[in-house]
Amino acid sequence: MASHNILGEGTAYHAEYCDRSAQTGLLAALAEIIAEAPFFVPRMPRTNVPWSIRMTNCGTLGWVSDKNGYRYQPLHPETGRAWPALPPALLDLWHDVTDCPPVPECCLINYYDKPVSKMGLHQDRDEAALDVPVVSLSLGDSAVFRMGGAQRRGKTRSMRLHSGDVLVFGGAARLNFHGLDRVLAGSSALLAEQPAFAGGGRLNLTLRRVAPV
Repeated sequence: MASHNILGEGTAYHAEYCDRSAQTGLLAALAEIIAEAPFFVPRMPRTNVPWSIRMTNCGTLGWVSDKNGYRYQPLHPETGRAWPALPPALLDLWHDVTDCPPVPECCLINYYDKPVSKMGLHQDRDEAALDVPVVSLSLGDSAVFRMGGAQRRGKTRSMRLHSGDVLVFGGAARLNFHGLDRVLAGSSALLAEQPAFAGGGRLNLTLRRVAPV
């Protein structure tokens, strides 16, 4: 499938990578994941201020944020149980859009289910495997995504990500600052059609390799 580096060197944008059938299948798998590993509200380090989104994970490791900081851990912070396994469809996606044989250890699942939900500019830098790209899949409502460079105050570019789109960033873009300015509420009925996500909104699935390759 053709990809475009419209956000600069090191990025690859795969428009409509997942068709409607594939998206629905993924949502069914995600419903099972959140039944086992429920969404929780992350909090800012030190201040303990809650985020505007909810999240969970699947894979051997999960990424969490609380007053003690950002980190990966093998257990859900509230249930104390191991994270559910990565669905085969996500592993297939990883191998199709990256050149990295090692499998991702974490899929961070962010749920933007409120009109005010957003994500400020940040770097994905809690991983030791910074030479491995990050793979991001959008499901549900469209959103305005923003990416800058390696410096927080640098020039940024933005684009709309739609349900089924995949964005990959690595190499020169691996430590680029990026974030989500806003969700375009009601732009997709995908999530609202599923009992587990009856409130609608947007899911972002981020696949990451944590340990060095």
